[in-house]
Amino acid sequence: MALASVTIIFVGYLGISLAFALNNPTYGVSAMARAAEWGRSHGLGTVITWAETEYYKLNPPKKGGVPNKGAFGSTKAPSARVAAGGLPVPPTIVSPALHQLPGEGVWHPMGRRTASGAAAVYEAFVRPNAINTSYVVGVAWMDTKLLRAQLYSGSYIPGPYHFRYTAPITAKNSETLVAAFNAGFRMQDANGGYYTQGRMFIPLRKGAASVVIYKDGTMTVGKWGSGVFTMNNQIESVRQNLDLLVQNGRAVPGLASQNTTQWGKTLGGTFNVWRSGLGVTKDGAIVYVGGPSLSIGDLANVLVRAGAVTGMQLDINTDWVQYSVYNGPLNTPINGGNGTSLLSSMNGPPSRYFATWWNRDFFTMSLRSNQTIAPSSSSTSTTAGG
Repeated sequence: MALASVTIIFVGYLGISLAFALNNPTYGVSAMARAAEWGRSHGLGTVITWAETEYYKLNPPKKGGVPNKGAFGSTKAPSARVAAGGLPVPPTIVSPALHQLPGEGVWHPMGRRTASGAAAVYEAFVRPNAINTSYVVGVAWMDTKLLRAQLYSGSYIPGPYHFRYTAPITAKNSETLVAAFNAGFRMQDANGGYYTQGRMFIPLRKGAASVVIYKDGTMTVGKWGSGVFTMNNQIESVRQNLDLLVQNGRAVPGLASQNTTQWGKTLGGTFNVWRSGLGVTKDGAIVYVGGPSLSIGDLANVLVRAGAVTGMQLDINTDWVQYSVYNGPLNTPINGGNGTSLLSSMNGPPSRYFATWWNRDFFTMSLRSNQTIAPSSSSTSTTAGG
């Protein structure tokens, strides 16, 4: 009798806990994501991964076909003003599919401009591979000469600590905001560490793929413990996630193997699902890739084609892959209503980063202070994506 009572209480607790989770936006946008996050936080990670695996086996991405009309934006590269001292916009991305479609891979300026009217962020769209050709992934290119990066930390990722930068984005910090995007896995799945604001919240792992932000706002991506990627007093934040996907301008070996758990035990790389990644180009620009029907190898391939010489995976699945770009008058507070998702099919609105309930870490890119006041001399114009 006592055992039965305990069982009833335990099952009742789980039922009530799950019901709360299904109505809790911090667990995800969709009911499926909320149930999965609840399961993983209650020791059911293996079961959840098995269920997701079976789901993707039964619901694979569509093969063949063409994207919806207008999926690549305009078919012509628009004229865009380039700021003095800014980075040159890269050439059109060569499609991972067999044949380039009109407008595919062409860069378009997006988001708030500098005071002189220069774009600091560009977007382009390509198909993820030569098989799932009806899908389109988004690529964002960010000029680190014009933008400064910031890691925002959350009470769930990395944990319940006090952070200077955490959601919601304040009115003051929104005045020069251009973009915000998702970070990486939960720390228990990231196989890496977390450092910010002069504090080591989770020890950094040597060899881990790392997003590094310096105190001057410069962001880069690299392998921790190699070259310049060691701790020094100029580093503001280090966010690690798994191992590098791209090194020396090439995808790392092993991405096509059956065992890709090195790049994430959660579904590994064997399924074409929503994924996001981040890379750095030879001249220091940051490129973000996010979208559907991406295997781990596809993600690395798109990063390379977008110019990344070093790259890593950020997060996976529809609820967590989110890149938002913001418009509005410069030096004026904005909110989530000023945001647009890189892909309209991205789950969750750009307002999530302005919400008090958002408890995951994310990155922002804001205009540097020297770009918020118009210079005395005018800058030149050029055509992007040439």
